[in-house]
Amino acid sequence: MTQWYFVSAGSSQRVGPLDPASARAHARQHPDDLCWREGLSGWQAVRSVPEFAEATGVQPAHLPPPTPSVASRNSDDIDFRIVGNDMQFVEVELDPGECAIAEAGAMMYKDAAVQMDTVFGDGRHTGQGGGLMDKLFSAGKRVLSGESLFTTMFTHTGSGKARVAFAAPYPGTVLAMKLDEHGGRLICQKDSFLAGARGVSVGVAFQKRILTGLFGGEGFIMQKLEGDGWVFVHAGGTVVERELRAGERLDVDTGCVMAYHHTVQMDVRAVGGIKSMMFGGEGVFLATLTGPGKVWLQSLPFSRMAGRMLAAAPQGGGQARGEGSVLGGLGRILDGDNAF
Repeated sequence: MTQWYFVSAGSSQRVGPLDPASARAHARQHPDDLCWREGLSGWQAVRSVPEFAEATGVQPAHLPPPTPSVASRNSDDIDFRIVGNDMQFVEVELDPGECAIAEAGAMMYKDAAVQMDTVFGDGRHTGQGGGLMDKLFSAGKRVLSGESLFTTMFTHTGSGKARVAFAAPYPGTVLAMKLDEHGGRLICQKDSFLAGARGVSVGVAFQKRILTGLFGGEGFIMQKLEGDGWVFVHAGGTVVERELRAGERLDVDTGCVMAYHHTVQMDVRAVGGIKSMMFGGEGVFLATLTGPGKVWLQSLPFSRMAGRMLAAAPQGGGQARGEGSVLGGLGRILDGDNAF
């Protein structure tokens, strides 16, 4: 029997599984929700699904296309290309009047026709009548999610095409994601946002469960990217994408969770027995991700890389720790790479 799941367009509260009759009743009462069942490519607007045409009063011949959950904002339709393998950057191509936003310090290069401006918050209220409180609130949310108070806006003020590029802060992968293809909202690790089209909102997502906030690897606050345009997020190392079915659970190292759909539920669970906790090397807790929805996992969390670098750094002003020399200090004298 087909099982349906629903999620409110304005929140992450999920309903389901429901049988077809219960699903039609829910669709009749909540026609603005998003829905999903086995076989659909992703979350769809209830009004766009033929099975609910009678319940919502929309005729199949006039069904609208799927709409993002944040339909009130329209982002610039920018072109781009991602360059490189391990040390990637993204080059955005702008038409006259188009604009890209990025984190302060992320720019690599730009054409002369691209004007750079620094604004409070994520730039959504620039030129749109937003007041001071809107800008302060937007900036405050960014600080909570690990970003700076300011966003840099890059606007093409000339003619023809113009380009601006943004580089990743450490080795890894740059992912391009169209938010309207992911329900209009993504939950990401802190500091993952690199750049995006004007109109994208960078906010905060709070972990509601205490254990998840304390031991989930990202704390109580994660980034929430909303809108309908392109965003570019950075992950450490190599990225793997998994699509989870409804109720399917994936156990992940807490630092390897990079992003997931807002319909995915994140929690934590104990690794196992005392021996696994003490000697397994994976800590006390694992993150658990439960579908339906997509998740993106990173192979090299920045915290892991920073920990290895710190462990290999000089201790107490001395030499850096040797890598694999069984002779210890004598080996460093004989290896021919010493400062005397």
